[in-house]
Amino acid sequence: MRLASVTGVTAPEQALPHGSWPTPITSELVVRAAARLGEVVVDGSGDDADVWWAEGRPSEGGRTVLVRRAPDGTTTDLLPSPWNARTRVHEYGGGAWTVAAGTVWFTDFADQRLYRVAAGSEPVAVTPEPEVPAGVRFADLHPDGDGVLAVRETHTVSGLAAEVVNEVVRVDADGTVEVLVSGPDFVSDPRRAPDGVTLAWLQWDHPDMPWDAARLVVRAADGTEHVLAGGPGESVVQPVWGADLSLWWLSDRTDVWSLYRRRPHGEVELVFDAGSDIAGPQWVFGQSRFDLLDDGRVALAYGRDGADRLAVLDPDGTAREFDLPYSAFGQVRGASDGLVCVAGGPASEAVVLRVGPDGAPEVLRPARDLGLDPAWFSRPQHVTFPTEPGPSGVAEAHALVYPPTNPQVTGPGDELPPLLVLVHGGPTAAARSVLDLGVQYWTSRGFAVADVDYRGSTGYGRRYREALKGQWGVADLDDVVACARYLSSGDGPAGLRVDRARLAIRGGSAGGYTTLAALTFRPGVFAAGASHYGVADLAALAADTHKFESRYLDGLIAPWPAGADVYAERSPINATDALDTPLAVFQGDEDRVVPPEQAELMVAALREKGVPHTYVLFAGEQHGFRKAENIRTALDGELSFYAQVLGFGLPADEGIDPITVIR
Repeated sequence: MRLASVTGVTAPEQALPHGSWPTPITSELVVRAAARLGEVVVDGSGDDADVWWAEGRPSEGGRTVLVRRAPDGTTTDLLPSPWNARTRVHEYGGGAWTVAAGTVWFTDFADQRLYRVAAGSEPVAVTPEPEVPAGVRFADLHPDGDGVLAVRETHTVSGLAAEVVNEVVRVDADGTVEVLVSGPDFVSDPRRAPDGVTLAWLQWDHPDMPWDAARLVVRAADGTEHVLAGGPGESVVQPVWGADLSLWWLSDRTDVWSLYRRRPHGEVELVFDAGSDIAGPQWVFGQSRFDLLDDGRVALAYGRDGADRLAVLDPDGTAREFDLPYSAFGQVRGASDGLVCVAGGPASEAVVLRVGPDGAPEVLRPARDLGLDPAWFSRPQHVTFPTEPGPSGVAEAHALVYPPTNPQVTGPGDELPPLLVLVHGGPTAAARSVLDLGVQYWTSRGFAVADVDYRGSTGYGRRYREALKGQWGVADLDDVVACARYLSSGDGPAGLRVDRARLAIRGGSAGGYTTLAALTFRPGVFAAGASHYGVADLAALAADTHKFESRYLDGLIAPWPAGADVYAERSPINATDALDTPLAVFQGDEDRVVPPEQAELMVAALREKGVPHTYVLFAGEQHGFRKAENIRTALDGELSFYAQVLGFGLPADEGIDPITVIR
């Protein structure tokens, strides 16, 4: 069947089996002109300010380009190919660039050196070629006079995570490096006060992660240091200096990340508690969920019921939410005429947005023109469902549920749709109510999709996040299974019930681990699965991973190696006797977070047992796929895999080559 119009909306022409619906949302459209919007910087003041942002472009090999928007509205790319403003500090990066007075500093992905560049000129290397290729890395860049503050991560020839050193440094334009903070296992957010002397930063030590116990430290002009907040049971995020030398930050000491302030020589005071998290987990550098505005107000974003609100906080403490058609906000930056941020919503991919003092929005960098009527887009509903309480006592979990949506096709009246359960990574990440063609690819073909915020996810406070402490591979597993059963029992959103016999599960990284665990420890629940760079052997991950996460599993599972028996018990690779569910595995061959050996252990077990499976190894990819051709191959390959094992056909006019299923 051909559609009369792939972009317009007509009455359904006929009913077709779920999964086989023709759709204009192809893998080619998913990557065509796609861009991941990163950090935003406002350079200058008043009407003369430039707005800069980063774009990760799959069509250009996944490289990150810097874009400048001048006051007259013109935009210019700064870095031509092959330059790539991306850092590998912590392996997840972030904060790879900054700009001041038109001069950009950035870390290039190829060699991890620092470069400077002004508009119209070529980048100039500031730091020397390191002894170990790409072994001296810089992140979290912040202007400091004629130089920059940065987090420097130094690797040794041995390659051992234990020998990696993280420090706060200042780098001058001539390449002179001054070490400002050394000693803690990890540091971030170095920020100089307006007096030009006082320094603030965050630090934490193994086995904590930054969302566990990051401390806010301030060094005064006389060299004395004070811990203002943070430590065991408290995580501090995003310190920001005010013009009056007050220091602002976000802390979860009251369960949710809330806004705090300390005036000079004053006491720490709670400024605003939104009742939900304002901050998110510090997996990457350079995030901003609030900023101070020139008129004395504070701009901030916070979540509620699966969606963000953008608000301004008046000096009297009154929060006024903007009425905007978006449901996710990040990179909140103050500007003289309001604020600038990255925003997205259920019917809009991410945009760079300026919001005036009165709340009037102006799109500075629009989303790509998809040429689609919004009727093609499935709108998510936030649901809360019961789950096993476990030791934490938390007995509910959350999800964003997307119904099958196609304005030109319906399913047979006697057929329930298949369900695809999405398991995010982290595992501290969260589902976001932003138009994602990677989700719509499935819903427009007749799948229902549940993006699960299992216990451990961010957005619901510290108690919910810590419900995964010692329970990874248990609580998250309970939650994805509970979600699938909840939706297949008819207890979900009105009018949506899914086929219990056609439940599938997919995830990447930590989500890939939960996917593998679901298929091994809960056989019979799901009919198919897909693991994207997922963990199969927890012991191998604990023994061979990078510094940032080398003690992460101590809190999620048990201290290593003392708890080796727990690691063995929860590793999917040790439970393959029960594995009889078809599985697709996708992996990058340069992944240092979850090395390819993890995927290959699972594939070998599948092959030995004769379980239907497929395995695709992508050359040149790290932890997550960035190249357009690989994103397409993984997406279409996964669809073809499900079609073969769940029993539906593919639209002939899409030209999807069937993936080889080994049986």
